[in-house]
Amino acid sequence: MRRRGIPAFAAAVTTALALLLAGCTAGGGGGAQDGVIRLSFQSLAWQKESVDANKQLVREWNAAHPDIQVDYVQGSWDNVHDQLLTSFEGGEAPDIIHDASDDLADFAYGGYLADLRPLLPDRLTEDIPRASWETTTFGDGVYGVPFLQEPKVLIANTKILKSSGVRIPTPEKPWSWPEFRQVTEKLTKRGTYGVAWPLKEPVSVTLNLGLSSGGQLFHRGADGKVTIRFGEGDQVMPGTVRDQVNSDGSAARQALGMGGSDALPGFFGGKYAMVPLGFSYRQQVAEQAPEGFEWTVLPAPAGSGGLAQGVSPQTLSISQDSPHKEEAMSFVDFLLRPANMVRLARGDWMLPTGTQALEDPALHTEENGWEAGTALARALRPAPAQSVRGYPEWKDKVATPALQEYYSGAIDTDELKRRLVVDGNRVLARYQR
Repeated sequence: MRRRGIPAFAAAVTTALALLLAGCTAGGGGGAQDGVIRLSFQSLAWQKESVDANKQLVREWNAAHPDIQVDYVQGSWDNVHDQLLTSFEGGEAPDIIHDASDDLADFAYGGYLADLRPLLPDRLTEDIPRASWETTTFGDGVYGVPFLQEPKVLIANTKILKSSGVRIPTPEKPWSWPEFRQVTEKLTKRGTYGVAWPLKEPVSVTLNLGLSSGGQLFHRGADGKVTIRFGEGDQVMPGTVRDQVNSDGSAARQALGMGGSDALPGFFGGKYAMVPLGFSYRQQVAEQAPEGFEWTVLPAPAGSGGLAQGVSPQTLSISQDSPHKEEAMSFVDFLLRPANMVRLARGDWMLPTGTQALEDPALHTEENGWEAGTALARALRPAPAQSVRGYPEWKDKVATPALQEYYSGAIDTDELKRRLVVDGNRVLARYQR
């Protein structure tokens, strides 16, 4: 999943630097006159802890491999797709590419990324679960190694939760969606809403949490073509949110237009008892919460599919134009050794995909909700739209405005279904002729 971006000015500077360095060191890396193979690694790490972890691992590799040196190139989540496309078309792509699985389809089908199947060591293929590999599989090829993932969790005000007397959910016994709705009603008091849903970008949240109730929305036929169906399972999560906002008054209407960070001041001030957020937001909560503020991490509500939810992991890919693919994969393998994967996960406040890394005691502490998140790892599934061609246009032109109107109460379920299905299938058909 993409991380929250850095300011626009900093992003522009970062992009210019990345392009400059990519032009100097990439385009297949290459061997210098001294016989040393040089590889470029474009990282999208942006938090200090994460950048420090990535740079330190590069230094450790370089110290142990004097004949294969890796140059660290700083990229930005804000514009990675366009920046990579420019570098691919200009023949100056980094050898090793950090991205997210939901951004790979166009690059994979366009022939810009190397098929990793002949390069992957058995250790990696066996350590990372099949469900994670599905997020980077397009057609018959594998075009990225999924290594970090981020579930959606409920971050709750401990004082409000305990004083209300509601049952505290656990991964073993989470709230159902109906119970969650009842709980948010009970938590709603004068000056406090039971929940705030930051849904400035509502599509991925709706699709990913919809898996818990058996929702899928996108259905691939025997001919390989994808069609949209909006069934009962798809309606549970959005229907609950709409009722909380418009019928119960237990969800803050003003939060619908917010991003996750925007909701934190109100959460710290006691205006919202709970906020559904990505797991990595715990870092902002830990660093920004007022002194004495107590918070806890709870699992998202469950349905017929249990705690299942969709994710789009962060990935490492290799450029098709790189002349040193085997050496690049050796570096990726080093970067994703279990102990190193834990270092990267802790730096980003996310979960590793590797089963050995997930067993590390450092990820099973109660502090800052690590154990609560790690317990959800087995329930994570590929995001429903992971490999759907035309998804970006459907999301921007059809789903986002339709869901925004639905959550606000401007349209009903029938109209939402008509737009998502009828208008949506019309968009997807253009990409599947």
